[in-house]
Amino acid sequence: MKGRGDGGGTAGTFRIAEGCLGDEPTVTVSAPDGQARATLALRGATLLSWQVARGAPGQLTDSTDRTELTDSYRDEAELTELTDGYRDEAELLSQDGVRAGLLAPFPNRVADGRYHHGGHGHDLLPGVVGDRLIYHGFAREAPFRIVEATATADSARLLLRSTSIRPGRYPGYPFALDLDVEYTIGRRELGIGIRARNVGGTTAPYASGWHPYFTLSRPRPIDDLVLQIPADTLIRTDASLIPLPGKEALLPLDRCPDLDFRTPRRLGDAVIDACFADLAPGPDGRTETVLSDPATGAELRVWQHGGYMHVFTGDTLARDRRASIALEPVETTTDAFNRPEHATALSLEPGRQREFRFGVTYLP
Repeated sequence: MKGRGDGGGTAGTFRIAEGCLGDEPTVTVSAPDGQARATLALRGATLLSWQVARGAPGQLTDSTDRTELTDSYRDEAELTELTDGYRDEAELLSQDGVRAGLLAPFPNRVADGRYHHGGHGHDLLPGVVGDRLIYHGFAREAPFRIVEATATADSARLLLRSTSIRPGRYPGYPFALDLDVEYTIGRRELGIGIRARNVGGTTAPYASGWHPYFTLSRPRPIDDLVLQIPADTLIRTDASLIPLPGKEALLPLDRCPDLDFRTPRRLGDAVIDACFADLAPGPDGRTETVLSDPATGAELRVWQHGGYMHVFTGDTLARDRRASIALEPVETTTDAFNRPEHATALSLEPGRQREFRFGVTYLP
């Protein structure tokens, strides 16, 4: 594996080390000055933990020689956990809450587990009666391998690949995709790109997203955090959280003040499991959803290039309800496989590839 650092590496560069969560292989990236650390599971290319020093990088002066920082200094750096990921192997295998799951080939739900594509009907849950809930695709449990790992003084880059999506592997999805996930980890920013290539002979429906949970206030609940979402439209849904037909699904936020976060607002006791559309990009072309803690002044800026923002306040999680908030960049709305207006955007032709990029920046 190119550029791998097995627990060490060149002095002054980010370190990359392999490990395990129970029997599940992991990889940990650490900044040379001890100011940042991220751990991923290869199952699903899942982010398990992202920690950044509260004062990073301002605790170091311009005259500090980063290459001469000792291992003891690195170990003693005060890091704060910014995500609420799987804590052990059992949680990772259970997938409860889809903590930091990468969502492909579809984000969120497919109504009744059925859809039509290319003139054919497909059933993602053949033989299942009653509860036919399926959500967030297959990539979050797929095996990935590291195909490239490089490190510099400022960041590390990991490229992970899965070739598990093949005809016959997943019921109701007879298409062949290669998935590449690229993580770029800096001292206080984490960037992700999901790239899918259609290696089959027919056009495939495809979309992706990310399902991270963020925390700035632990052990306090999220109620006192402030949220800002630069969205003009809310996606209206039925009781099963499936968007209403056609334009009925589009509700201007001017008509829904309770969920209008264009101006930063305290979360309070708001219960949210909703998708926000018509995101307004900044001057650099990317949209930023901002979570902040008035008690400390810290901010998390979840950025994305295009797509939608789904927000979930964690009220139904199996553990630590409302201890964190899911801010989910997604390419499409829920049930996009059944919505004609998304057909063109979903279609991935043989030999073609598509990428969705997003990430998060911490401002201490």
